[in-house]
Amino acid sequence: MTEQNNEKGIAETLEIGKEVRPGRRWGRWAAVVLVLAIAAAAAWYFLKPDPKAAATQYKTEQVRRGDLTVIVTATGTLKPTNSVDVGSELSGIVKSVEADYNSRVKVGQVLVRLDTSKLEATITQSKAALESAQAKVLQTRATVTETRAKLAQLKNAREISQGRLSSQAEVDAAEAAFARAQADTASAMAAVSQARAVLEANETDLAKAVIRSPINGIVLVRSVEPGQTVAAAFQSPVLFSLAEDLTRMDLHVNVDEADIGKIREGQKATFTVAAYPNRTFTAQITQARYGSSTTSGVVTYETILKVANPDLALRPGMTATADITVRELKDALLVPGAALRFTPPVVQVEEKTSRGLFFSLFPRPTRPSQGSDNGGAGKGKQRVWVLKDDRPVAVLITTGWTSGSLTEVTSGNLAPGTPLVVDILAGATK
Repeated sequence: MTEQNNEKGIAETLEIGKEVRPGRRWGRWAAVVLVLAIAAAAAWYFLKPDPKAAATQYKTEQVRRGDLTVIVTATGTLKPTNSVDVGSELSGIVKSVEADYNSRVKVGQVLVRLDTSKLEATITQSKAALESAQAKVLQTRATVTETRAKLAQLKNAREISQGRLSSQAEVDAAEAAFARAQADTASAMAAVSQARAVLEANETDLAKAVIRSPINGIVLVRSVEPGQTVAAAFQSPVLFSLAEDLTRMDLHVNVDEADIGKIREGQKATFTVAAYPNRTFTAQITQARYGSSTTSGVVTYETILKVANPDLALRPGMTATADITVRELKDALLVPGAALRFTPPVVQVEEKTSRGLFFSLFPRPTRPSQGSDNGGAGKGKQRVWVLKDDRPVAVLITTGWTSGSLTEVTSGNLAPGTPLVVDILAGATK
């Protein structure tokens, strides 16, 4: 009974044995057409071209001929060409100070005077010691004369008496006394020399109590005041710092290790300081030192530039930013630096196929667009891109000097006026 009911249900579902009406037949065709339309719409959606990729636009700049100036930028500090720290070898109390900040001084000009009362007393004592030593010399010389006469008398008496009036022992004792008198004279003369040297040293100290300028220059630093006690026990205290001539100064800059190979003596430079933001000063390299310094892992080399400062606008210690001209090229073939940094993006291309909806839903793996590979340029080569049929095509060139924004082209298939791709304006790929 159950099997009969199932067969009857299937027959009713399939409408077996019943007459099919025309309205139902058109409804079935409409359903088939609707399914096909949906399938076609899905296929069109998955297979339609990417409007962004089709609308990709590129920004270009032209190759040109022109002059190129290559510079190296470095920062540093202005310093006097020659500076001297003036100190004191003596300890004592400052009696007077005869120079101030910014004072112009000449060689031999008095800067500081120390109290000399103690030194003068020491000199008086040294003079007395010298006079005593000289008197001792006179005394010993008199003894020499006395012992010489006595020795001569004994020898003469012995010869006349044939040894009966004076014995050999007496003669020997007289000779010894004479020798001692001569030694005492030599010792007294040495004491005189010693006393004279002490006197000269004390007189030298007295002269050093007056501190004078060793150069013609200007006072940068004054570190002493009247009444101050100067202690020179272990090292000479600095009282003044003098700059010899501020109309000529040195600019000490630190050049990065990547740029030091371009630096040569005699190269010209310009620099600015914060005190005069609208003024540019000129300089010239006089020395590029081999000694390096490392700060926070950055290796730099000290380079010295000669600076003229006739109006004394520049001052020691100012921080300067220098642009050193390392190369000047005339009528060179130049490309923009952005063209060397540009690389075309990878474009995903889905092949249009008539294999059906399955292949549109599961396409082949994407592949890069033609000419998108940036490798294989070779050693010493660079890659730039020109547009051909609205697509970037690589051109190999050899580059030379660069200023960052422009780069010299030494060889390659480029002509002035050729547009090079530097950026993408619109239509970035997926």
